[in-house]
Amino acid sequence: MSKRAKIILVIVFITFAGVLLWLGSKNKKNIKTFDTEKAFKATIVKKTVATGKVIPLEEIEIKPQITGIIDKIILLEGAKVKKGDLIATVRVVPNEQSLISAKGRVDNIKLRVKNLKISFDRNKKLYDKGVLAASAFEQVELSFEQAKQDLVNAQNDYKIIKSGSSGVGLANTDIRAQISGTVLEIPVKEGDQVIQSNNFNAGTTIASIADMSKMIFEGKVDESEVSRLVKGTDIEISLGAIEEKKFPAKLNFIAPKGTEEGGAVQFKIKANITLDDNYFVRANYSANADIVLEKQDSVLSIKEALLRFDKKTEKPYVEVKIGENEFEKRELELGISDGVNIMVKSGINTTDELKIWNKANKDYEADDDPRRD
Repeated sequence: MSKRAKIILVIVFITFAGVLLWLGSKNKKNIKTFDTEKAFKATIVKKTVATGKVIPLEEIEIKPQITGIIDKIILLEGAKVKKGDLIATVRVVPNEQSLISAKGRVDNIKLRVKNLKISFDRNKKLYDKGVLAASAFEQVELSFEQAKQDLVNAQNDYKIIKSGSSGVGLANTDIRAQISGTVLEIPVKEGDQVIQSNNFNAGTTIASIADMSKMIFEGKVDESEVSRLVKGTDIEISLGAIEEKKFPAKLNFIAPKGTEEGGAVQFKIKANITLDDNYFVRANYSANADIVLEKQDSVLSIKEALLRFDKKTEKPYVEVKIGENEFEKRELELGISDGVNIMVKSGINTTDELKIWNKANKDYEADDDPRRD
């Protein structure tokens, strides 16, 4: 054999050996290996979050008792008030027709009083002489006294229509606080016209006052979760404006009727909030309520990432290690989940080694992903 032929033979041998080594390495890489982990004991808490706002438990609107013009505003928004404190005054702008009618009533009663006075004086003389019986005189006297009282009432009505006050007691033109608390809003300004409430009109709101020491959470939950809520449940309130603090609260109201919003039925809930003196909570702060729907203490649990679902039966299962890189399928009976861990009622125990799907050997191809049943 020539020297040249020997060289060619060596090159072919080396190339063939290299191919065999490459194929062996590729086959070795295609062997998929998986890490495992075991089930554990954990406390599973299923929660829901209700969005809403924080509002005062007691809030009232102050409306005038008479129509007129805002003459002066005494207090500003945010002021602390006690019941009876003056907030604003109203200058009366009398209705011309009502004023004329009241003035005419006063004049008519004056004429009646004048006429009864003449009758009373005449009958008094007759009574003093013994000519008129006592019963007849008493009837005349009663009519005269009633007429005088009617005149006083008519004059007071006239004063009220003209100036807003009869001069006795508190004036209708004085707008005063009806409860102790904080002035939340004064939606009017000096010079604005206001009207009193009646059967046809709600009246003008001059101020709204609330007790800021008593606040409640008001929010809404979906119909799929409302059946699990129980009055008296302890919840936590998170405020958008005070991120570092959670306020304890107690659920005290669940609406018996829902309202449809965006195709879903929502139910209103309310909860009494326990405030912290170190934080000032303002009315209408946006808030979220964390509500515990169900809780299981120290139960067998696994991470939800370990679960798979059978395509045909849709039952959940995991794969349990039975040998070196060998696994068998185990169907599970599951309980509640907190979104990360899930309760296992039956199917495995704490000694079983469970396949971790998302920690498979990184060298295998994506098309061979075992999560695709």
